[in-house]
Amino acid sequence: MATPIEVTISNGEKVQINDHVYVSPSWAQRDGIPYSIARIMEFLPPEGSAKGKGKGKEIYTRVRLAWYYRPSDLSDRQVSDSRLLLAAIFSEIQPLSYVRAKCYVRHKDKITDLIAWKKEPDRFYFFRLFDPYIKKEYEVLLSRDVNNVPQNIKDVLTSRYEYVIVEKEAVPDMTDSIRLCKTCSQWCPGLESVRCDICKHYFHMACVQPPLAAKPTKGYGWTCAPCSRKHDEDVDRQAVRSDTPTRTTRMGTRARARTKTSGDSANGANRKPEEKDRSFKMWPFRYFGVYTVAEDTLDPDDFIFPRAATRIGPRFQSNLPRMLDPNAPLPEPEHPDLPSRGGDDTIEVLGCVPQMTESEVNEFEEQLKNLIGDSDQEYFQVDLIEEAVRRLSVAYGKDPFTSVKLKGTKRPRRWQKSDSRFYDKDWTEDEIRTFEKGIEAHGAELGVIKSEVKTRTVPEVVRFYGHWKNTQLGEINKKATTTPNGSPVKPISEQANTVEPTFERESSIVNPSLEKTHSRICCACKSHNSDYWWKAPRGYGSSVMCQPCAVAWRKYGEMKSARVDEAAKAKATVEKREGTPLAQPTAKRVKGSSNSSTPPPPHLQCQCCMQSGPLGGIVKCNQCSLTVHAASNGVTIDQSEASTWLCDLCENQKSLECSLNPSCLLCPRVAPSKNAHKISHAFLRASKPTEGQGWVHTVCSVFMPELQYTDAAVLRAVEGISTIAPWRWASSCKICGTQEGGAVIKCDECPAEFHIGCAWKAGCHFRFELQHTKGSRGAITFREETGIMQPIVLCNLHSLQGRPLIRLCDKNTNGETALQLYCQTYKQVPLEHSYALLRKARRLDSVLDVPSLDDPPPPPSKTAPLDRHCVKCKTQFSPMFYPVSSSSPDAPRTFLCHQCKLKPAPEVNGFTNGTNGV
Repeated sequence: MATPIEVTISNGEKVQINDHVYVSPSWAQRDGIPYSIARIMEFLPPEGSAKGKGKGKEIYTRVRLAWYYRPSDLSDRQVSDSRLLLAAIFSEIQPLSYVRAKCYVRHKDKITDLIAWKKEPDRFYFFRLFDPYIKKEYEVLLSRDVNNVPQNIKDVLTSRYEYVIVEKEAVPDMTDSIRLCKTCSQWCPGLESVRCDICKHYFHMACVQPPLAAKPTKGYGWTCAPCSRKHDEDVDRQAVRSDTPTRTTRMGTRARARTKTSGDSANGANRKPEEKDRSFKMWPFRYFGVYTVAEDTLDPDDFIFPRAATRIGPRFQSNLPRMLDPNAPLPEPEHPDLPSRGGDDTIEVLGCVPQMTESEVNEFEEQLKNLIGDSDQEYFQVDLIEEAVRRLSVAYGKDPFTSVKLKGTKRPRRWQKSDSRFYDKDWTEDEIRTFEKGIEAHGAELGVIKSEVKTRTVPEVVRFYGHWKNTQLGEINKKATTTPNGSPVKPISEQANTVEPTFERESSIVNPSLEKTHSRICCACKSHNSDYWWKAPRGYGSSVMCQPCAVAWRKYGEMKSARVDEAAKAKATVEKREGTPLAQPTAKRVKGSSNSSTPPPPHLQCQCCMQSGPLGGIVKCNQCSLTVHAASNGVTIDQSEASTWLCDLCENQKSLECSLNPSCLLCPRVAPSKNAHKISHAFLRASKPTEGQGWVHTVCSVFMPELQYTDAAVLRAVEGISTIAPWRWASSCKICGTQEGGAVIKCDECPAEFHIGCAWKAGCHFRFELQHTKGSRGAITFREETGIMQPIVLCNLHSLQGRPLIRLCDKNTNGETALQLYCQTYKQVPLEHSYALLRKARRLDSVLDVPSLDDPPPPPSKTAPLDRHCVKCKTQFSPMFYPVSSSSPDAPRTFLCHQCKLKPAPEVNGFTNGTNGV
């Protein structure tokens, strides 16, 4: 086995291939930005040099680096985790002197304890990849976690690459077990196969008879022929049954995969940081997503970069006109007086140096130096060179170079009516003063500054801005390289009482002789004390940073205080973490606090129960600021997505799946009462969609007895509004005093009736009560107590003392809230039919009092005819017949047709307007 190449970098460390390092040019070149993080791919000799002399004698001055991105480099969004990176399949060659120090980057699934990993210095992690060409983020999976591929392809993936890159939506398919076609028993790729929604088997689209031309549209399912036939038979027998849907999260498959990997120490989760990832042709990544042909993986020369959908077709390609015959004569010009385009009369000579001989070029350069040297306009040096080259080129072949003069200040332009100056006039002091005031007020907004400097054009302002900025930078550099008496600054290694850092030998340390130490202040922590000072980025109020803040900014991009205040410093205990340059004072720990140096997650206050908790357990809508417990609102998202969560109403504004009118169907639209709690109003923003694409408040859907959920785990699709008792709609609310537009419920202890929304605004008590019963069906256990959970609503006239009631967001021992447990146990729709449309039809039958087909037919009466007809219009044809009640039980049954039921038909000349009565 060959000995790995080791190269010593500027701080004295030895680095090898596949090591992760900090990379940056000098402070002046990088303009104050933090270090970049990269992986070493190979070491290279100087450009243009021959191969090395032998083993151990090669000279390496360059290095090929594979870059990592910080999330803040790609967007303006704030990322609280400074240790999070984004991988990339992108490399560049940089000088070896740019390598500053070593660091360690690992995949998230390979870290057993992520919190402990982030506590250590120079530790980073990643789990996504950013492609700089497609401008899209991809998920990064361990190659051993990809299961839905043939075995020979998986062997190639795991032997060559450590990671595979897939789209986010393709992660469940890749980590699932291998999918085989039910017909041919071969592997089913995602784009070429479909799954039956009933038997859950997979089929190639070509194996189906007849073959499928395309996959079903989003929102539609597909069933195989045997399952379709069986379902039709079950529908005819009315024997369709379905189980309650299982609760699944959006990232459930990925979460289970990561959990399994994180605890698997045998597979390398507890490897040392120095161990390297497996790579092939210097890359540990390979794209294996939706647009990959699996067999191409076997080819070692196949591209590993991410791919996107094809862009072939009339939507992406332009329609080119038919090509003209090149041998055909050109058409006559419309204006013969105008010169032909592209001729000598329409072009302007900029330079003809390539056409000159060597002696002519030497004479040209000598005359050019004479022309430029005679001018004292140093500010317009570039413009003078350009004009001198043009004039010498015009004279080439006509006049000698010595006859060219540079006295005139104007030059002709063929596309302009008059000659123009080839350099700008000098700026006056008033113009410069106005320009600098504009820079202070508006920054580099040169368009706004032009409106203030009215005597200059926009090109002149732009050219002067470049000159002015270079002048400012020159003055700053002059102050940094000279002392106040004008003598040059000594090198840092020769300065007395200066400690040079071992991890960066560059010009980012402030010269201690420039100013007094007590006058310096750190731009981050406002401290006046530091062993040595570092240059700070611009725009932070101070030009220096203390050593701890400088390390935090350069390594992690954190512009925040890395110290504690002076008062706490005297009482704090000093700790030193292994690997840090200097010991940093830390604040005294409070009992029960975490030992992590990372800031704790922000705490939020639930607008339902007014309790506080960390982000994740409590979620806040990123648009309308609705703040609720995630479990009490049916929210099931990953911890990393909690900061970008949107409530159902805000999400609907983008998807437009339901009505844009957010009014609750169970509450009237009335003004809130004066004594209502303002914070309670905010929770009524939490709403759930109904089966008719309407909206109801979450609290209304929970405490209205007739309502249920299609999926109680996420509180989606409220059903049963049509089954609400008529008296609830006809009764008046005690709080708002209105009768129409809402359904009421009763107080648990008095006859008061009120709308649920009005009761919530008025501050009524919404609780759950656990009624202890033995051997009862539907009993649940909450906090070691078993019983039937009942929803309780009490008006403000009653007290809660003496009753062991449960609040909505109280949590069980396993973390479930009372509202969540109640809905999952009692509010789930009993799916007697597998389709929501059949359930809705049965509810409508119960409302219209139509006898069910499952009920046995009534015994025929001797006096009643077997056929039905309307008692008024005598018709026998109607979509529905309604029985008419009779005072005598022995009287024959009579019916009304649908038309007579809704609107009685008037009699005309003894006949009715029924179907058969005319």
